[in-house]
Amino acid sequence: MIGGFGAAGSPVELIHALVDHGARDLTIINNNAGSGRVGIAALIENNQVSKVICSFPRTAGSDAFANKYRSGEIELELVPQGTLAERIRAAGAGIPAFYTPTGVGTLLAQGKEARCFDGTDYLMERSLSADFALVKSRQSDRYGNLVYDKTARNFSPVMATASKTTIVQSRYLCALGAIDPEHVITPGLYVDRVVVVPNPVDEAALIDEGAVYR
Repeated sequence: MIGGFGAAGSPVELIHALVDHGARDLTIINNNAGSGRVGIAALIENNQVSKVICSFPRTAGSDAFANKYRSGEIELELVPQGTLAERIRAAGAGIPAFYTPTGVGTLLAQGKEARCFDGTDYLMERSLSADFALVKSRQSDRYGNLVYDKTARNFSPVMATASKTTIVQSRYLCALGAIDPEHVITPGLYVDRVVVVPNPVDEAALIDEGAVYR
């Protein structure tokens, strides 16, 4: 699982570390399938991804995924955005499946159990977990209590609860007790590793510059 909503909250440094690591046959769970030639798109272009589970596979400059998909080199599981968020949240809450009206009567209903409740049709959706979650925070302490930067929190809090290992890149590392408990969004209980990245790059700026990650 990789946090981020477009460029907002995208843990670019962690993604590029994964590119350097060289792990293969990855299933990536994210809101989109990457843009430009950095971040998730760099992973895809480097032939490290076999499947993408996302809501928006087509974004501006998303040639890396589009090319692989057309050639049959990558698999896509398309999930409506709200359903994607709830599948992840359900996994973190220990809920194996749930029913939603989203997708009824569409191609997304194929192969899924359907039931009628009070006159409304619903599809059963399975929860969605992962081995790893890569997320980006603004502040963290060494216990992994996290504060995000506005909308950069997007999918990250639920992804942290739904993965076996959560790795966080944080701009600021605070002393224990320096973060107001009322401001903590993700408790350290859900975080396994914190990497301090004091000057994170902006994914949108990299894409606008036409940057290529190698």
